Amino acid sequence: MNKIRICMLLFLVLAGSLTSRGQSYQKTDAGIKTAIKSVAVEVQFYDPSTVRVLKWPQGDTFDKKSLSVIKAPQKTTFSVQQKGEAITLKSADLLVVLNLSSGAISFKTPDGETLLAEKETPNQFVKFDDAGVSAYKVTQAFVLAKGEPIYGLGIQQQGKMSQRNVKLRMVQGNTDDYVPFFQSVKGYGVFWDNYSPTNFADTQEETSFSSEVGDGIDYYFMNGGTADGVIAHMRSLTGQAPMFPLWTYGYWQSKERYKSQNELLGVVQKYRELGVPLDGIIQDWQYWGNNYLWNAMDFLNPEFYDPQKMVNDVHKLNAHLIISVWSSFGPHTKQYKELEKLNALYNFKTWPESGSEKWPPNLDYPSGVRVYDAFNPAARDIYWKHLNESVFKLGMDGWWMDSTEPDNFDNKPSTTHLGSYQKVRNAYPLVSVGGVYDNQRKVSSDKRVFILTRSAFAGQQRYGANTWSGDVVASWNALRNQISGGLNISLTGIPHFNSDIGGFFLWEFKEKLKDPEYRELYARWVQFGAFSPMMRSHGADAPREIYQFGKKGDKVYDAIERYINLRYSLLPYIYSTSWDVTANQSSMIRALVMDFAADKQALDINDQYMFGKSILVCPVTTGMYTKDREEDFSTIKSRKLYLPKGSDWVDYWTGEKLSGGQTVTKDTPLDVIPLYLKAGSILPIGPKVQFATEKKWDNLEIRVYEGGNGEFTLYEDENDNYNYEKGVYSTITFNWNNAKRTLTINDRKGEYPGMLKDRKFNIILVSKGKAVGDGAVEKFDKVVSYNGRKTVVRL
Repeated sequence: MNKIRICMLLFLVLAGSLTSRGQSYQKTDAGIKTAIKSVAVEVQFYDPSTVRVLKWPQGDTFDKKSLSVIKAPQKTTFSVQQKGEAITLKSADLLVVLNLSSGAISFKTPDGETLLAEKETPNQFVKFDDAGVSAYKVTQAFVLAKGEPIYGLGIQQQGKMSQRNVKLRMVQGNTDDYVPFFQSVKGYGVFWDNYSPTNFADTQEETSFSSEVGDGIDYYFMNGGTADGVIAHMRSLTGQAPMFPLWTYGYWQSKERYKSQNELLGVVQKYRELGVPLDGIIQDWQYWGNNYLWNAMDFLNPEFYDPQKMVNDVHKLNAHLIISVWSSFGPHTKQYKELEKLNALYNFKTWPESGSEKWPPNLDYPSGVRVYDAFNPAARDIYWKHLNESVFKLGMDGWWMDSTEPDNFDNKPSTTHLGSYQKVRNAYPLVSVGGVYDNQRKVSSDKRVFILTRSAFAGQQRYGANTWSGDVVASWNALRNQISGGLNISLTGIPHFNSDIGGFFLWEFKEKLKDPEYRELYARWVQFGAFSPMMRSHGADAPREIYQFGKKGDKVYDAIERYINLRYSLLPYIYSTSWDVTANQSSMIRALVMDFAADKQALDINDQYMFGKSILVCPVTTGMYTKDREEDFSTIKSRKLYLPKGSDWVDYWTGEKLSGGQTVTKDTPLDVIPLYLKAGSILPIGPKVQFATEKKWDNLEIRVYEGGNGEFTLYEDENDNYNYEKGVYSTITFNWNNAKRTLTINDRKGEYPGMLKDRKFNIILVSKGKAVGDGAVEKFDKVVSYNGRKTVVRL
């Protein structure tokens, strides 16, 4: 009997394990564990649609805490079945098949359609010494379907929309922001959770990630069904995007750099005198004085004689101020001395190299500037302590966190709080930005965190950061590249992107602002900026304020002013879209694959996109009105564009309705960017203002674009603070029934202090020549007095 009991006990202990040709696996609470060809393999369900795959050399340990992923595995119902060499894990939304012979894993839909398959990869682990610690170079290859478009990987300046046939050396840089994540038109995504320099390569044979440093392979597969679904899963893993204040969606002015507080204040005053809207002004570097005091986070430059007065004066003009801070410190700063005691400064060369401000740098006088170890929580607290005590308490409205890559000129080995710098290098922007966000949230809920930053990594959307594309050199090609760059980082789940309007450097334009071609380029970049998540003019070599381009009545000036005003008229739409990003995991700028995945002609277009879910934007990215460096407006030029299949489209400027699935030609005078509204769209138009919160939205124009059913939800709150996280906001949903020609304004949901209890909606059905462009509407179809109760309007 004792022998029988022992056998029964062994059977029960091994009940979670099965054997095939010497290969065994163990079922766990989240998936399975096994070892194949001396490689330990673990598959974990994080939810029914998301799976984590881990692999490491058998005999080693792999216990990693992700910097990007903050989600814990959810309890997921799944089954495990073995048939021959194949083990199949099945959840409600996913099949995961592991080949016990080769070790390759494939991912399928519940009905068995293959979404993605691993390729058997020899030499997945190559051992080496990483700054005195044993580590591996790690590689995983996948097999994609022929002609299957994929997207993401961050911002690159190569102008490609689909990332097929691409090879990338993924190391954070000034104008390239790498996120090791891609998603497919088939509705799945892959996040390669590694922070070291990584080679991504897509060839006809395979698609692979190969990272320089790792203890093992760690990636996540998610089946979202659609691009929006994939992004929702990525944000579920790595964090949701909080809301920015309303004012951040207004117009921003900046340059390299305002050299005194009088100059900065004079810019804001000039905009107010001209009647041109403005909400943000930015102070760039060197307000701290010389380079030995680099990033002191204090106004040590005597030209900034009263920083408290400067902040107050900007606020009195109903504008906001953000300021440049860096990830490095000069040797004479308080921060440097505290961080040095903590052993939290890296030893590689960074910007600026010289203590002298003259150009080129005089290396006989090294600056001694060093980057701080943002991976160290105590160092992040020191960073915030000085930022808070010196600047935030003045009432500063946000942060321009420059060089968050950070600049690394010699790749000299360094050690971080988490090990070698090389092992975690690409995640530096994530932790440095996160340190400011987390600390500000601890001390204030009255002011939403707003961070403008030059670099990004997976998960950074959770930290209130808007990534700009770095110091790009102005050219038509550079303008075009910003479109695909912004769309691809959005497709990684990071929704807030912008570029320096006009490009940072003007190296190709010897006459700077006097160059007619540059003036044309700048006007077109302003148009693109008006339909970006942030509209911000910035650059070196020449100032970019609107009055630098002439005066009212001059074509370039008028074109710039037109699009600043257009931006403000769309604020109810833009702010509601930003809420959709936070509440429903949407995206502000949307690659055409997001809404038209079934239209093969739309999948690789790199110069068109949706702004929100209603507006098709087609920027002009070639010069049209400059010949031999002379302006020539005698003939109206045009550009060709594609209207995606699956919808009719209404020309914003003319009201003409066109069928989707065709290429059309649109006239593009200097002050026109082609814009089309998806049939069925409902577009709120705000009042003419000088700053975002100048007037209440008590008399909104509501444009209806017939030709399909549509829905739009108008979102409103206190415009700043975090009360919206407690449900303190209101929504009003509009529904257009195209067949019945009725617009239903549903019951208002929610409330907040200062909410409009009664208001008017001025409704108009757009048609050819009626309620088009940015002109005033003379007569509305219906004027509705609305008190929060459901109203049905027939048009």
